[in-house]
Amino acid sequence: MAKHFKVIIIGSGPAGFTAALYASRANLEVAIFEGNQPGGQLTITTDVENYPGFADGIEGPEMMEIFRKQAQRFGAVSLFETIEKVDFSERPFKLKSERDEYTCDALIIATGATAKLLDIESERKYWGSGISACATCDGFFFKGEKIFVIGGGDTAMEEANYLTHFGESVTLVHRRSEFRASKIMVERTQKNPKVKIITDSIVDEFLGEENMGIKRLTGLRLKNVVTGEMSNHEAGGCFIAIGHSPNTSLFEGKLDKDENGYLITQGKSTYTNIPGVFACGDVQDHVYRQAVTAAGSGCAAAIDAERWLAEQE
Repeated sequence: MAKHFKVIIIGSGPAGFTAALYASRANLEVAIFEGNQPGGQLTITTDVENYPGFADGIEGPEMMEIFRKQAQRFGAVSLFETIEKVDFSERPFKLKSERDEYTCDALIIATGATAKLLDIESERKYWGSGISACATCDGFFFKGEKIFVIGGGDTAMEEANYLTHFGESVTLVHRRSEFRASKIMVERTQKNPKVKIITDSIVDEFLGEENMGIKRLTGLRLKNVVTGEMSNHEAGGCFIAIGHSPNTSLFEGKLDKDENGYLITQGKSTYTNIPGVFACGDVQDHVYRQAVTAAGSGCAAAIDAERWLAEQE
């Protein structure tokens, strides 16, 4: 027999845990499937200083453990399994993990998004120690530093301009001579006196140092893809801005997505195209992608689910 819960939440970042907190406080039987990255993207973030309520900042993993305990306090159950298959053809909805089968009356999707990375060894080495994928989250930590931004789309341009508020200088590196970004964003970036642009170049390696187990990015080696020439550049911080991939492959052919793969929700609600299935957090938000906005949409998803269930009864 499949195990049944009133509400199942797939994903365990700020959106998933907040949804679990609200749903369990509404006396709904709730299970959170934490998947292969319990706690979501914040578990690979060292310091979180922009979440209200933590005046002195907090480390990402510690913050997610607090979220988890708060949801569990009201009865939410954490299951450290990954959902591999869903069936929305009838209710209750059917879900299958690598271990077991489950059913639920309402489903909340909070599977998040994953930043696209360059996939080089030195990037992994200095990730979180000078390399980030979110200028809004981490730009503050690089005051007075020489900052690099990798990418050529609107996000890269926005982050380069934003980071001039903190860095001594900002250098945008793009692998081609032309940009994917909109014309207005390119012009704005080119006119910014604090932004230098290097084209036809890729990161060959990130450079850094390690002292008493603490790693720190100190520079980049760039390769010109036209001439093959290598050049070293001093850098205290680097932001990878080549896009995000929403974690939606599980719902292929089942839920409506936009052209970039993000789940589409109706108006200001968290309703998807299937009644009883709701989406919150970065899996449906490609604009803000912040912990606090994800938590807010998790709250909305739980309230939407609770009200929808009440209507069905």
